[in-house]
Amino acid sequence: MKLGTPLRDVLATTPYFLKTLEKAGLSTLEDLLLYFPRTYEDRSIQKSLARANLKDTVTVQGILVDKDNIRTKRGYKLLKALFRDEEGNEAEVVWFNQPHLMNMLTLGKSIILSGKLKYEQRMLSFQSPTFEYFVPGQSLVHFGGITPIYPEIDRISTEWLRKKMHDVAHHALLFEETLPEEVRKSRGLMGRGEAIRELHMPTSREQLERARYRLGFEELFLLQLAGVRRKLSFQRDAAKCAPAIPLDAEIMKEFVEQLPFQLTDHQRLVTYQILRDMERDVPMQRLVEGDVGSGKTLVAVLCAYHAIRKGGVQAAIMAPTEVLASQHYKSITALLAPWGLNVQYLAGSLTKKEKETTALGLAQGTVDVVIGTHALIQEYVQFHRLGLVVIDEQHRFGVEQRRTLAQHGFPHVLHMTATPIPRTLALTMYGDQDISLISEMPKGRKTIITRLVNPQDRQKMYYFLEDQVRKGRQAFVICPLIDESEKLEDVRAVTKEYAFLQEHIFPELKIGLLHGKMKAEEKEQIMTSFKDRKFDILVSTSVIEVGVDIPNASTIVIEGAERFGLSQLHQFRGRVGRGEAQSYCFLATDSSQKGQSQRLKAMEKYADGFRLSEIDLELRGPGEVYGIRQSGVPDLRVASLTDLPLIVEARELAEEILEKDLDLNTMPVLKRLIDGDTSYIPE
Repeated sequence: MKLGTPLRDVLATTPYFLKTLEKAGLSTLEDLLLYFPRTYEDRSIQKSLARANLKDTVTVQGILVDKDNIRTKRGYKLLKALFRDEEGNEAEVVWFNQPHLMNMLTLGKSIILSGKLKYEQRMLSFQSPTFEYFVPGQSLVHFGGITPIYPEIDRISTEWLRKKMHDVAHHALLFEETLPEEVRKSRGLMGRGEAIRELHMPTSREQLERARYRLGFEELFLLQLAGVRRKLSFQRDAAKCAPAIPLDAEIMKEFVEQLPFQLTDHQRLVTYQILRDMERDVPMQRLVEGDVGSGKTLVAVLCAYHAIRKGGVQAAIMAPTEVLASQHYKSITALLAPWGLNVQYLAGSLTKKEKETTALGLAQGTVDVVIGTHALIQEYVQFHRLGLVVIDEQHRFGVEQRRTLAQHGFPHVLHMTATPIPRTLALTMYGDQDISLISEMPKGRKTIITRLVNPQDRQKMYYFLEDQVRKGRQAFVICPLIDESEKLEDVRAVTKEYAFLQEHIFPELKIGLLHGKMKAEEKEQIMTSFKDRKFDILVSTSVIEVGVDIPNASTIVIEGAERFGLSQLHQFRGRVGRGEAQSYCFLATDSSQKGQSQRLKAMEKYADGFRLSEIDLELRGPGEVYGIRQSGVPDLRVASLTDLPLIVEARELAEEILEKDLDLNTMPVLKRLIDGDTSYIPE
């Protein structure tokens, strides 16, 4: 038998079941053995019903002494049996609508039952327990200790899967070992095949935990090995290609002293980390994570100014939308133009002549800083000497888009994101980058007051919102959908909500509408009008999620709040609280029950985006939070991406191995896994 053997040659089952397994991605013996249990139950056999705990699942051995099929007055079919344990204690057993069991159940034969036990009408009773006959000399499949519970596949039950796994688990020893022997010995790790077999047929709780640790460590180690190797390989191949820019404290001091506000300690620290990176002739690859409003953009401006003044290079700043790019252009020009720097804007909405003029300035070196969108990576854009690339909200760009901009002479690359990412995920998703955090907020920032709003409180919310507008403030109203054609139950479409608020709730106020299906020019015009206070309220979809800065907006209402993840809700909340006034965030639902969710309550309790991202990861998992394919987050079988100590341990080992042998020539199995097509390595 080989691991690649098709399941049709391994399992005795029907063509329908084989087809169902294939649809679920299980075509070979290897696929089946790597389909791991989702949890385990302790089904150790008890000798006596008298000592059973009614709150727990009870597994007990005995015999059936009577059985009968009964039809109730309502037409239901019941199979009733009388069970007697080895001490003579009895319990009634009932199975609903399973008349076929009549022929399967044999009186007087030793049987094991497992299920919840109740005490009703002065008698113990089981309802629809699972069962297995005890045959001397044969091992039990479903009972007798720690029992695996598999995710069901269509009509294929966990019991069926458990029986098949029991039959083939010994073939797990065919799996090739992936970890070097010295690594396994130094950490006391179980062999790979032994660990896989243990997951399907646990011999003890201790051995099961050893197996899970072994396979979880392997998954995380291979991920870290791939990320660290990409980083070290890039640094080796690109050495002496980037402009080495010595840190000049006087240049930075001169600029910082002219700012109209003070830098936070975190901004100073991260700026220093970046400038130290840029002293090397190896291209920097650093990710700056900063909570909403923490001042990441200013850090990028400081580094760009230093690179231009000290290194004589150009800087490019790329944003995902024209709204955000235009906003950056205005704010950055205000900071850099007084120092004689030429800052230009490049986006798809510009005229052909405007684009050509900017492109010519970049090629000739007369433009110091260019700020734009995807237009920066078009073929006609060439740089005289590009030294620093800043990619804002980097997860909005594809890998190839980021690489295209970074290929102009191997510049230093600074990635930025306002999406709070837990450290465990950051180490996994961005293993090829150095990571800096800005979690300290500028002085004077007030905490945004956040409240859940159930249907009965909606009118109070409207009164409050109108009062804020009367005081000269503005407000956002966010909806998940664009129009009614996309309608989901209890979710307010943005076009319908816009009409409802304008006609019935705030007829005297000026309300604007914004959504992603509008043209870029139209969105830009609406945001500009809102910033210029031509609208009191802006009803929008998630297009306003990233980076929009409206200091006068003090209130945001998020409709259908239960449909958004915590990280996204926190991003929305960051659209307010940018001015001096106290700001408010209302999480509105159309169901009182939905308003009680753990996620929404966490929004009320916490203002720290990183804490919220950790909670979101725990509640929903990385796939739901960040999107497996979009983010490169791996779909792990055993390991948990919340296990920071294990991730750090795996990364340290990866660094230790690669420092000795970057090409993995002495470890051919690892080299094949990293270089080949394998599910261990994220895209």
